[in-house]
Amino acid sequence: MSATTIPLSKSPTTTSNEAFVMLLLRLRTFIALFLVAGFFAFMAPNFFSAENALIMSKHVALNAFLAIGMTYVIVSGGIDLSVGSIVGLTGMVAGGLILHGLSIGDYVIYFNVAEIIAISLLLGMFIGAVNAFLITRLNVAPFIATLGTLYVARGIALLSSDGATFPNLEGNPENGTTGFPLLGTMSVLGVPLVIWLLVLVGVAAAYLGARTPLGRHIYAVGGNERAAMLSGVKVNQVKYFVYMFSGLCAAIVGLIISSQLVAAHPLTGETFELNAIKSSCGSRRYVDDGRSRQDWRHHY
Repeated sequence: MSATTIPLSKSPTTTSNEAFVMLLLRLRTFIALFLVAGFFAFMAPNFFSAENALIMSKHVALNAFLAIGMTYVIVSGGIDLSVGSIVGLTGMVAGGLILHGLSIGDYVIYFNVAEIIAISLLLGMFIGAVNAFLITRLNVAPFIATLGTLYVARGIALLSSDGATFPNLEGNPENGTTGFPLLGTMSVLGVPLVIWLLVLVGVAAAYLGARTPLGRHIYAVGGNERAAMLSGVKVNQVKYFVYMFSGLCAAIVGLIISSQLVAAHPLTGETFELNAIKSSCGSRRYVDDGRSRQDWRHHY
């Protein structure tokens, strides 16, 4: 007579406990945040006041912009060390255009604030495209390529003013350059414009990553670049997008800081890349924990 082994099934209690533990692991960052906030609320009764919340949100928004762009870069398997220098350079470009305009021979062209903002954003995207070109066309490692552009962008920012600050960026009404400080100080419905911009960029980035083919291609490139290429994913175009998007987010931060301070300094944004990488790595762990429960293979 042969013995028959009957596999033991997991009890519903065990399954629910595992699900609860997985939920805690996915939410570990938020749990830590709530604990820290609770501690400071206990130590300082005014910590949760509306005014203090708005001030903290404006400061957090700067890192959040950089983290959103850096998250896509890291998810695609790269790294971008140049975002801090892009912050400083775009602020200096905006300040220089407001104060001195663009000299072409004997003529000086002054742009309005909307055009200056557009030029600065395009500059951030251009630096991101240079990073992507070095990585995709010249096969330079992302760490080395973006480290190089970090020093180049910082050097250009310093040379643009010989290391000095561009002060008093209120603009000149005669040149049509007024209104720049509104970007960092204006409020809509009682909420700073910076927060509304962050919500807009965050929602757009989340939708792109979760609901569009491009978002799935970014994950595919980061998971296995060779397999993604064989599956028909245009790897180089994906890399151009993520680095240009990271440069765009850094340019937004540069404009916001210059607008809030009503001044631009070439060393603005130093070490910002470290905070961006730290924040984006936490975001990626949260996303990857959620994705581990799903089978994405049917998308490719």
